[in-house]
Amino acid sequence: MNYPLLLMYLASITLLISTPGPVVALVISDASRFGFRYAFRTVLGTNLASLLLIGSAALVISGLLSINDLWLRWISLLGCVFIGWIACATLRSELAVTPAMADNAPAAPVAKRHYPALNGFLVGISNPKDIVFFIAFFPQFIGITASAGLSLTILTVLWVVLDLLILVAYIAVMKGGIFQRRRRVISILSASFLLFIAIIGFSYSLLEIAGWSS
Repeated sequence: MNYPLLLMYLASITLLISTPGPVVALVISDASRFGFRYAFRTVLGTNLASLLLIGSAALVISGLLSINDLWLRWISLLGCVFIGWIACATLRSELAVTPAMADNAPAAPVAKRHYPALNGFLVGISNPKDIVFFIAFFPQFIGITASAGLSLTILTVLWVVLDLLILVAYIAVMKGGIFQRRRRVISILSASFLLFIAIIGFSYSLLEIAGWSS
């Protein structure tokens, strides 16, 4: 085992996973609005999406799967629409609540979305270009063992475990009193960030599709 390379990998993925993005924004929003259990089910869905993307990347690296660029662009476009829909629904429900109501309410004043794990999975899988990221990222650390297959397995397991732990840590932080008192503000900021990501991603994917067609 190449331990220096392994430690470098752990440091890299810890930074990558903890950096705010659509998944982190969704988890924080769900934790602030609906509590630990609901947000944890969201995390399970996003974690499954990560596992599927990594598995797809592993198949590409091994030569068993090829990627259709145009297909990825269309899926990315639809994913951005879904993320934007979640963000708009959250903003609409939160902005309909007065600040006084939000400060006194321990939970969200609106009904919870059904199937949080499915929502988490769809947000996690909505950017299939992550497959390309994993294809470029994992080969740098294949040398942690003498076997490429074993190395890829270890890298995958560590990613999934750290992904789960870091997102659960975000949920745990949201249980703090100061965060609960600012629940509405955090939810609005998270949803706004999700909407921003959706708009940027949609525009970028649309331009790529237009460029591909031309």
